Amino acid sequence: MMMKIKEIQASSIITKSNLPDADYVINPYIGCMHSCLYCYARFMKRFTGHTEEWGKFVDIKVNAPDLIPTKTNKYKGKSIFLASVTDAYLPLERKYQLTRKILEKLIPLQPNLGVQTKSDLVVRDIDLLKQFKSCEVGFTITTLDDNLRKEIEPFTSPVQNRIKALEKLKESGIKSYVFIGPIFPFLTDWKQIILKTKHCSDLYMFENLNVRGNIWDSVRKWLKEKHPELIEKYERIYFSKSDYWDKIEEEIKQFCKEQKVDYRVYFHHGKK
Repeated sequence: MMMKIKEIQASSIITKSNLPDADYVINPYIGCMHSCLYCYARFMKRFTGHTEEWGKFVDIKVNAPDLIPTKTNKYKGKSIFLASVTDAYLPLERKYQLTRKILEKLIPLQPNLGVQTKSDLVVRDIDLLKQFKSCEVGFTITTLDDNLRKEIEPFTSPVQNRIKALEKLKESGIKSYVFIGPIFPFLTDWKQIILKTKHCSDLYMFENLNVRGNIWDSVRKWLKEKHPELIEKYERIYFSKSDYWDKIEEEIKQFCKEQKVDYRVYFHHGKK
């Protein structure tokens, strides 16, 4: 896959968040390399000035660590999340180490740190993560089937690598969680994900597949090619009056209670 990589100078790096569980966000990169079929962050392309498709460019904010203030109490006890519209542990992070340098600069500020990724590279920074009094690291796991993973998020870490990384985080005393999302109807076996990871996850978060904007075009094209038998079922869920997600939400609540695991559900009930 052709990827346009560019080094840039950013003007700021810690920005106010619109996420429900974060006061601020840090995005060390613009764009992403994962090529996830369902990526909601593609809307960012409206603001970046790129002509390339989302998923085929990454801008590297090479000065990002220098933009973290050295002496301030502004962020102490406030939640900072890496990252909202990219992955802080893209393959490029191995070379540039922006996220690692950012973490080093954040330690004296002691925010409540949150990291969510699809990459097992995060274990490289366990030595830094342990220095935060409040820190949690989450892994997105959409499926345990690595063949399906290659279809919907082709350039991410294999699922088993993510589970091994979760185990290492747990062993290191770092709070961890699994973000099961988006749930693909009839394909994501979320119960099995819980059973396979409950020994190394402190919390589960659930999000359903959102087909707003042009995401449905991508999903429908993929279904037609790989899972044509599901197209009609998806159309019923999303484009007619359906209680599918209400039922799934009730199943999640019941199963999590049975398994005695903490959970949060972030379902979009608006269909389109």
